[in-house]
Amino acid sequence: MAYYAKIENGIVATVIVAEEFHDTMADGQWVQTSRNTRGGIHYDPNSNEPDGGIAFRKNFASIGYTYDEGRDAFIPPKPYDSWILDETTCLWEPPIPKPTQTSEDTKHYVWNENNKSWDYEEIHDFPIW
Repeated sequence: MAYYAKIENGIVATVIVAEEFHDTMADGQWVQTSRNTRGGIHYDPNSNEPDGGIAFRKNFASIGYTYDEGRDAFIPPKPYDSWILDETTCLWEPPIPKPTQTSEDTKHYVWNENNKSWDYEEIHDFPIW
C-alpha cells in the first residue's frame, strides 16, 4: 500500500492509502508520502528504529502540512513564531533546546512562547473513571 497527499495551494488537504495511483486521483496535485519517514529518516514500522531505508519527502504528510516543492518535503505547521525550521529534517526546532528529563521526573517541560523558555510543570495523574 502507498500513501498519497492531495495538495491544494501548497497545503496538504487530505491523505489517502491506495494500492497504486489511480486515474480518479488525477484531479488536482497528488504527491506520494511515506508513513515510515520522520525528520528525513526512514524507520522500521515494527521496531520504530531507523532501518536505513529510503527517507521519502522528509516527513509523513498530514492535513495542514505544507508541501515544499523546492525541498520536495512535507513540513508541519509552525508551532510557535520563535521556532526555526531545521533544513535537514524539515521539522521546527525551538530556539533553546528542550532540557533532558528522566523517567522519574514528576514534572515535564512546556514551551513558553512569551518568555522564549521551557517551563517545568507538574505532571498530573488524573483518575480513570
